Amino acid sequence: MGASLSGSGGGGRRKRRRRGAGRPMSEINVTPFVDVMLVLLIIFMVAAPMLTVGVPMRLPETNAQALPVEPEPPLTISLAADGVIFVQETPMDFAEFSARLPAIAAERKDGQVYLRADAGLPYGAVAQAMGALNAAGFASIALVTDPAPPAPRGE
Repeated sequence: MGASLSGSGGGGRRKRRRRGAGRPMSEINVTPFVDVMLVLLIIFMVAAPMLTVGVPMRLPETNAQALPVEPEPPLTISLAADGVIFVQETPMDFAEFSARLPAIAAERKDGQVYLRADAGLPYGAVAQAMGALNAAGFASIALVTDPAPPAPRGE
């Protein structure tokens, strides 16, 4: 009674076929695509600022005036507690202030005015100055204040 070793028996190794081994792969590996896109993004981010450099050339000369590099300083009107009005640092009374405003407005390029008023000044005096500025043609009047100190914490 011997054991028979024949190839037709069930004890040998079977060849297992993987599922779909003969079919083409239908999935896309996006990792290399993302890597390439990130490298291109970095290259373009580095190269873009270099593309804005101008081409060296000799420009023609003209008699035209150059554009102003800095804008003119804003007009500052200060109302002191004693009623004196300061245009920049020049003191004057309200009648002279009202008379000179149209000339000041004509020589200014922008209509921006900073209005500083003493805290003890009545509201009517500030409103009068704002009305005179508006009548002279100043369209943008900014009221200048100091920041309030931080409120004490209640304990």
